[in-house]
Amino acid sequence: NFFIESFVEAFSLFGKDMQINTLKIILPVGISFYTFQTLSYTIDIYRNKIKPTNDIIAFFSFVAFFPQLVAGPIERASHLLPQFNKLYKFDYEEFKSGMRLVLLGLFKKMIIADRAGFFVNEFYNNTSTYEGHVYVIATFLFAIQIYCDFSGYSDIAIGIARTIGFNLNLNFSTPYFSKSITEFWRRWHMSLSTWFRDYLYIPLGGNKLGVSRTKLNLMIVFVVSGLWHGAALNFLIWGFIHGSIIIMEKTLSKYSINTFIPKPLNHIFSTLFTFSMVCLAWVFFRASTFGESMYIIKNMFSYNTDSFTFLENNSSEFSILVIFIFILFLMEFFHNKLHAIHYFLNAYFPLRWSWYLLIAVVFLIFGIYGDNQVKEFIYFQF
Repeated sequence: NFFIESFVEAFSLFGKDMQINTLKIILPVGISFYTFQTLSYTIDIYRNKIKPTNDIIAFFSFVAFFPQLVAGPIERASHLLPQFNKLYKFDYEEFKSGMRLVLLGLFKKMIIADRAGFFVNEFYNNTSTYEGHVYVIATFLFAIQIYCDFSGYSDIAIGIARTIGFNLNLNFSTPYFSKSITEFWRRWHMSLSTWFRDYLYIPLGGNKLGVSRTKLNLMIVFVVSGLWHGAALNFLIWGFIHGSIIIMEKTLSKYSINTFIPKPLNHIFSTLFTFSMVCLAWVFFRASTFGESMYIIKNMFSYNTDSFTFLENNSSEFSILVIFIFILFLMEFFHNKLHAIHYFLNAYFPLRWSWYLLIAVVFLIFGIYGDNQVKEFIYFQF
């Protein structure tokens, strides 16, 4: 379908409307994740890094471990498989730690991601209705939505696994505070980026075969990463954008502007520029077609007051969303700089439980509920 639909879309750009039937295939849930997980097991055996297991129950438990089956993190056999051969006893501290992660994940998903999705869906699903600066807001909100949605799922998966004694790898580390796209991919969907590094980039030669080959290897990795997310032209372009910027960063890395710009200002500028480039690429990730992506990019910097009517009509929900986004950024900033979570965990018992009760009240009042409101996790489709 990717080749058929891309062929049709390419002709539509020249005014040719073609009607071609495509195959209607329902893919198994979580296929991208457990395929990569099983591939890593097979490749590591081939490389003599691990020995094959004789325990079929442990093997299939590793392949289909329920907390992370449908959306990761993508685990390595060397890390997860041995954990199925241990005898577990209930550990209150681990259970408590896991439940905190579940709570954080639900906060990201139910309060921020689903609320942001309400606005994102309105604008991105009705491109013929809106134009102008409103797409800058919509794209920013999608960046927040996909981060809170996906990292929220990862927090829930890691937390649930921890409550029953299993340790899963960290998948996100405040990626929107990155000062380069290279750094962004060290912090975003870390289990996928390290998978591509170990099983595609390095086998292709990595950076050992000269500058030109290194650039080609990087581009192959990011194009394949785009296609992993979906067999569509938009995902391919999304991967191409990230690959191009990383190649540019490596090319310009020998030049430094710190001599001319104070270090704090350079960090702020680098972070804002990186976030802007990530958001630009998100347009292709979120839009349904290449044509819609180009329409949004062409029109997002034009001014049109009529397009803000939807925001004005839902100003209370939008204000609540902005407040919680601000709270999230403050939480991540202080955790990133001061590891604030450790201060919270060591706080006086009544203070900790006061926070838990406050969060519970916030969930009850501001959580998104109802059949028409609650959305599945975005990465379920991959």
